[in-house]
Amino acid sequence: MKTISKSVEIGSRTLTLEVGRFAEQATSAVLARYGDTMVIATVVAASNESKLDYFPLSVEYVERLYAGGRIKGSRWVKREGRPSDDAILKARLIDRSIRPLFDKNYHHDIQVIITVLSVDGENEPDILAIIATSAALSISPLPWNGPVGSVRVGYIPPQNGNQPYFSNPGTKEMPLSDLDLIVSATAEKVVMLEAGAKELPDEIVLNGIRFGKEETEKIIKCINELTKVVGKEKIKMEKNTLSEKLIKILEKEYKDDIADIILSRVAKEREGDELVLLTDTIAKKYSEEYDRKDIEKALSTLFDKQIRYDILNKGKRPDGRDTQTIRPIEGEVGLLPRTHGSAMFKRGQTQVLTVATLGSPSLEQLIESPEGETAKRYMHHYSMPPYSVGETGRVGFPSRREIGHGALAERALLPVIPSQDNFPYTIRLVSEVMSSNGSTSMASTCGSTLALMDAGVPIKNPVAGLAIGLISDGKTNVLLTDIIGIEDFCGDMDFKVAGTKDGITAIQLDVKIDGLSMDLIAETLTRAKDGRLHILEKMLAVLPTPRTSLSQYAPKVAMVLVPQDKIGEVIGPGGKVIRQIIADTGCDINVDDDGKVTIAGTDPAKVEIAQKWVAGIIKEVKPEEVYQGIVKRILPFGAFVEILPGKEGMVHVSQMSTEFIADPTTVVTIGQQVTVRVLEMDLQGRINLSMLFGEDAKKRPPQARPPRREGGYDRPRRRF
Repeated sequence: MKTISKSVEIGSRTLTLEVGRFAEQATSAVLARYGDTMVIATVVAASNESKLDYFPLSVEYVERLYAGGRIKGSRWVKREGRPSDDAILKARLIDRSIRPLFDKNYHHDIQVIITVLSVDGENEPDILAIIATSAALSISPLPWNGPVGSVRVGYIPPQNGNQPYFSNPGTKEMPLSDLDLIVSATAEKVVMLEAGAKELPDEIVLNGIRFGKEETEKIIKCINELTKVVGKEKIKMEKNTLSEKLIKILEKEYKDDIADIILSRVAKEREGDELVLLTDTIAKKYSEEYDRKDIEKALSTLFDKQIRYDILNKGKRPDGRDTQTIRPIEGEVGLLPRTHGSAMFKRGQTQVLTVATLGSPSLEQLIESPEGETAKRYMHHYSMPPYSVGETGRVGFPSRREIGHGALAERALLPVIPSQDNFPYTIRLVSEVMSSNGSTSMASTCGSTLALMDAGVPIKNPVAGLAIGLISDGKTNVLLTDIIGIEDFCGDMDFKVAGTKDGITAIQLDVKIDGLSMDLIAETLTRAKDGRLHILEKMLAVLPTPRTSLSQYAPKVAMVLVPQDKIGEVIGPGGKVIRQIIADTGCDINVDDDGKVTIAGTDPAKVEIAQKWVAGIIKEVKPEEVYQGIVKRILPFGAFVEILPGKEGMVHVSQMSTEFIADPTTVVTIGQQVTVRVLEMDLQGRINLSMLFGEDAKKRPPQARPPRREGGYDRPRRRF
């Protein structure tokens, strides 16, 4: 095979696309490299048409640990298993970037597989995967109206007039950025957006989208140059038009039936049996003239056409709202008595119950990927069971859609989650969709905010979100605030925006048309801001601020920062000290390499004891400090007093009283609380204490002497 490559500079690094090295039997394949990160994207189209009634596209993102020079940590399983949540999210990014540009009359199964071959730990492979897929589709014969370019945009507030936006921030630059924005666009329009932001104003995010759109033009030019050299002629598709006669017959005879079905669908997200039953009725009447499948398609076309016509020409939505009205909102907190926090958020027929659970830092999630191992202390999981749409169905591991919706809600709330230093808990949110009729991910965001506040988590700001829809005929664009299921199904976009009163925290855009202009994106962001401020007002009427205390059932967590040279003292020889603390208090204690000690337990008193114990071990005792101690042991020459948890000092009998003391038990008893003063720390690190204060401490205490022997000497004389 002859290899052909094209390159372009993006973000001060070279992007290279190569064809001809691998996968010669695929319909098309492109090897892409950015830094030392490499992926291969392959496209294969089946030879026979699919019988599915939806566009048969599947996208798989395959992670291999060898890409980062790693072997799976499991002792028994070394092969990679099912895709990680992160891999599924990246596959969805690719799918959403390419799906709108396919000719919907093409009904052959299309499978896109992206395999991560090498990662350098600096350049993320997800953007490279979108670009490689775009290039592979562009050079293929498939009817796809690309290419698309894709970039990640970072933002650092400008200083001294510097450009605040930058392309494809690396893993070291990303923590400094207030924006994580992915833009996929054609030469004319934006096709896909995914963003997380630290409460940035709408204008800053909008300018970031503009910047990203301009950067994608360089990538599109590079792909076009590659296509000119190795591209195959595109398959010409004939428009699959339904019989005009059939359309007119159904429109005339069954217009009222279609209107009734639209009304019945207003309160449901999924199709019921109404269209199927009507299709059966029509098929019996016209069985000799028309195929049942054609009747079904014609009815669906008329169904969509009627909804779109009413919105475009009458400004009338299926449920009777105008284009900017948000459905009635309800909220409730503290519904579940034994959970740490719970809340219900309801908007129209969409209802979500979110539960917050707090745990010790040791319960954070460890994630293994080619880039290495990372940990998450805040997780959001989303569940949409079949009953939420009035159906029966599969129950078990989460679908790709559920993983995607949970990740969006997680991203929306991440900027307001308190740092571990301020709130040393692992946080898990679970959103249970009770009823679904449009934008459950944004309802999950709103419900999660209330659940966190109910749990007493000191979030920085409440977060709300909603979805904006679009109906467009190419000339007229009508935006729909807070879309319901039927509008999502028949509409042209689903633009979700979440944020606080101060700014945006998350964005997700999916389109069914060839993209959005920048003017339309700007208008959508303005509409979304008005909507989220309205929703925030309703939410805060339920619970205005986070609760001041945690649930009595939540674990109590304390943190102690230990100097690294003292970590050994806390752990003790062979772990003896820390095991004793755990055994005596029943707390869960973890010591990090940086000296951060976290203590968790259900009994606040025990947590406090363990915290003081650790703090006492590392405390530097200084002369003349005064402590309230407990007598632990008594010996003939004095007593040992515990002045700090796990730290004892000795009070010699001469420091117990200004009088002569022959037996320490006449002054102290085991378990007695005594006030002691630190005399000194000797060269061996032992602590000498005194029970004498003030003027008594200045007197020279009498020394204890054994009784003299008869003869006047207490020991025999030495003879010379």
